[in-house]
Amino acid sequence: MATTNKIRFGVVGTNFITDWVIAGARQDERFELVAVYSRTQETADAFAAKHQIPHTFTSLEEMAQSPLIDAVYIASPNFLHASQSILCMKHGKHVLCEKPFASNAREVKEMIAASRQYNVTLMEAMKPTLTPNFRTVRENLHKLGTIRRYFSCYCQYSSRYDKFREGVVLNAFKPELSNGAMMDIGIYTLYPMVVLFGRPQRVEATGVVLSSGADGQGAVNFVYEGMNATILYSKIANSYLPTEIQGEEGNINLDRINIIGKVTYTPRVPAGAGKTAVSEPMDISAVTDKNEYYYEVAEFMDLIENGKRESEINSHENSLITLEIIDEVRRQLGVVYPADR
Repeated sequence: MATTNKIRFGVVGTNFITDWVIAGARQDERFELVAVYSRTQETADAFAAKHQIPHTFTSLEEMAQSPLIDAVYIASPNFLHASQSILCMKHGKHVLCEKPFASNAREVKEMIAASRQYNVTLMEAMKPTLTPNFRTVRENLHKLGTIRRYFSCYCQYSSRYDKFREGVVLNAFKPELSNGAMMDIGIYTLYPMVVLFGRPQRVEATGVVLSSGADGQGAVNFVYEGMNATILYSKIANSYLPTEIQGEEGNINLDRINIIGKVTYTPRVPAGAGKTAVSEPMDISAVTDKNEYYYEVAEFMDLIENGKRESEINSHENSLITLEIIDEVRRQLGVVYPADR
């Protein structure tokens, strides 16, 4: 019987996102969770008990140096992503870093350089682009003929905004942590666009900047050769609009860009079919029994096993282009992070 080689993980960050990722990762037999880092022993112990993790660390340097682990999943505040990733890679650890990859494009370049220097795998944990439903989108894109527009919307009123309105600024709206609407949820509309269509020729952004200096919402238009793209994102209002890719020969719709549950393809009604002719959407969704977070960890472990430094989908280039676009959006909106200095 073939044996499965375990990849021993340490995690940085003890919030609900780490809980979700662990649940998905444990659907892959290769995943073995052996360590957790937290700034306090009390928090580390509580998280370790919840997830049956044998080792705890309150020094990231010690965990990075530890022979107990092969790879690290980082889900700390955004402003720490680059420095913590580089520290772990310096000690030979493979790094799966939560989105957004870093505070800005300069930090992303430093992370990519470290991956090359220390010859370790580095990948951004942007989950939708690695799911079977996004693969379905890529495989059916040719049916649309010439693509004319990409539209994506993710607007979700933040529970933390209630506190903001009361005068209490929580982490979600603190620019000193490299936070805000684009970094938190807008990136979900942007990254898939970059994966599918690459770097746009032009970026035009408008938005609402809150009194804390973080962005509350935004609308960004992009120009590509022969096509346009628009993304809407917000943490201060809700929307129920889907994501749509419009082509000359048809359309593909995604119900939610952050969790793609349903994908439909609607061919264009051919000329001469009559005024009453209607083209019915076809459900082309992939069938899966896996947790949505399973795929990003499986992709990351595949890369490690195959000796690859980066994913072809969540590639270093795609992550860099995405942060370069976000830098430009922030420049146009006037959102500045301490990490930019």
